[in-house]
Amino acid sequence: MRVSRLIPSTAACIAALLIGQAAYGDLLIDIDKSAQHMTVTLNGEKLYDWPVATGGIDCDTPSGAFRPFRMDIDHHSEEWDNAPMPYSIFFTETGNAIHGTYERRSIGHAVSHGCVRLSVQNAATLWKLVKQEKMAHTTVLLHGTIPGAIPDSERLPLADDDSGYALPPPLDLRRYGLRPPPP
Repeated sequence: MRVSRLIPSTAACIAALLIGQAAYGDLLIDIDKSAQHMTVTLNGEKLYDWPVATGGIDCDTPSGAFRPFRMDIDHHSEEWDNAPMPYSIFFTETGNAIHGTYERRSIGHAVSHGCVRLSVQNAATLWKLVKQEKMAHTTVLLHGTIPGAIPDSERLPLADDDSGYALPPPLDLRRYGLRPPPP
């Protein structure tokens, strides 16, 4: 008899917990660097399609899938002359973020220092959506290449002396009929 009373009260508790919890969806921010374009989908339904500006040839925005970990509504870059970065959503530990820009003419071109820029109005809309759906339920997906960029697999390694200059590939002396110097 007691078990039959327990089942309805347990079911009522579980229902109350489920109703009380906010329902979060899967938010995907898909950025195509080739097209300089962002598509935002929630649970597979396309919500927004916006032009963006990604990193330029010397500062390419990294490709891959990322999870945002920090949001700042009024961020200013310490690295780039206190440049305003309104509605910042940071997705790499090295400081790459999606944020608004007042330089509207840069939108649609690969000219940033590695961040993903979009209009301030669109950045505000995205920021509110990520805040609502939670960073833990958001994925930032970056793919494509920017015109003229050298793929990471073909880039030369940087010099060991921190000069920032790339080291040339080792010279194959045998190709010129010469012997390499003794070790």
